Amino acid sequence: MPGPHLQRDQAPAALPGGAPSAQRVKELLESARACQLCAAHLPLGPRPILRGSPTARMLIVSQAPGTKVHISGTPWTDASGHRLRAWLNLTPEVFYDEARIGILPMGLCYPGVLPKGGDKPPRPECAPLWHPPLLAAMPMVRLVLLAGGYAQSRYLGPGLMTERVRGQPGLPRFFCLPHPSWRTVGWAMRNPWFETETLPILRDAVSAALR
Repeated sequence: MPGPHLQRDQAPAALPGGAPSAQRVKELLESARACQLCAAHLPLGPRPILRGSPTARMLIVSQAPGTKVHISGTPWTDASGHRLRAWLNLTPEVFYDEARIGILPMGLCYPGVLPKGGDKPPRPECAPLWHPPLLAAMPMVRLVLLAGGYAQSRYLGPGLMTERVRGQPGLPRFFCLPHPSWRTVGWAMRNPWFETETLPILRDAVSAALR
């Protein structure tokens, strides 16, 4: 059964010491998927979307689900997901192998649309509540992909996305990427080094992490 719905200021129970069992991680994921913390601010209602396993070797941290992902209930089932899998050179079968790859947005739910268009930022309450226990539940993660500025700012502090993607200050644990939205097409044309220099390094890092 899903865990209890979390209300404001109610944190999930911490995992006991030692390596997390599959059952404990399953219960934590169920609690996250039942979270109601931001319900009043979500135009389509809460539908937390994430994946994880105690055996995961790689973690993808991004922004927040879009409308297509909210409807499907599966992360990265949109054009951004196709683009990300091409960058990583991964088939859908490998990409969605939860035993190997975890997926943890900065905001677990679709946040809605800004008045002038574009999705709202991830809800600020979400990552502080859920990221620490979920990261602790995936102790075998070797590589964390930080897709977009929100993820990079949380884990690396303030900075410019383009400089981070080119300089990769978080290696060997963190690999910085632009968010693979349609806006990245123009960005990549202005920064051709991303395809010629960064993507080969990224694919090598992903392959090594998943071995």
